[in-house]
Amino acid sequence: MPENTLAELPEDDPPGVLRRPVTDGESRRANRRWWDADADDYQAEHGAFLGQADFVWCPEGLREADARLLGELADRRVLELGCGAASAARWLAGEGARPVGLDLSAGMLRHAALGATASGVRVPLVQADALALPFRAASFDIVCTAFGAIPFVADSAAALREVYRVLRPGGQWVFSVTHPMRWIFLDDPGEGGLVVKHSYFDRDPYVEQDATGTPTYVEQHRTLGDRVREIVGAGFVLRDLVEPEWPAGHEQIWGQWSPLRGRLFPGTAIFVCDKPDSAAT
Repeated sequence: MPENTLAELPEDDPPGVLRRPVTDGESRRANRRWWDADADDYQAEHGAFLGQADFVWCPEGLREADARLLGELADRRVLELGCGAASAARWLAGEGARPVGLDLSAGMLRHAALGATASGVRVPLVQADALALPFRAASFDIVCTAFGAIPFVADSAAALREVYRVLRPGGQWVFSVTHPMRWIFLDDPGEGGLVVKHSYFDRDPYVEQDATGTPTYVEQHRTLGDRVREIVGAGFVLRDLVEPEWPAGHEQIWGQWSPLRGRLFPGTAIFVCDKPDSAAT
């Protein structure tokens, strides 16, 4: 999950933060450098919440152990896309699955290797781009990600087509992202984050850039309709859209996620998709 999706902003976007188009190459380079540099701080801040071997879908704290969005896991071949420190992949292994963790960031995969040593649960780790998955067609029964890859690629429709390619017919694709309606607000967990500041229909990505104008962090926005069209366009059937509610007693703030905002409107959208049994590979 991102550390500061849409980064915490004051009343107006500060210098170096804007909404503007970026190329796929700019997005890939910026986010790879960002996650490599931020990996240690991210894990120090959020590692305890995510666990050594646990599958947490979102800052609301919804766990796969409770939600069971992936269905039967025993002996299923699973790809965790954008795995970060791979705590979810290790949990999947504990459930009898045969997981592979994939991430673009070497920094995050370093923490995945450290997590394997600490937990004693080792899963295969692959450094690769979500737009060019290094697997043959129909290699996996399930592909899943909790805030990985999809919000950070310029062509998320192409990423979904890659997921479709590596899934066997009848396989599942489940992914969580920041709920699209959150993009109309500033990224403020307090009362400032209850005021609309941006158009829901502005698809320009959120960009942090340095003094030379080079992007250093990029996150993409799609509306709910955009996501549905990408899912259907790739060939999937959308089975469910889960909008986790903020649970009672959960007082932890994670970037722009907070009890105040979480009790009023959703912060996460989880798309549960199937590849049809009859799909050609």
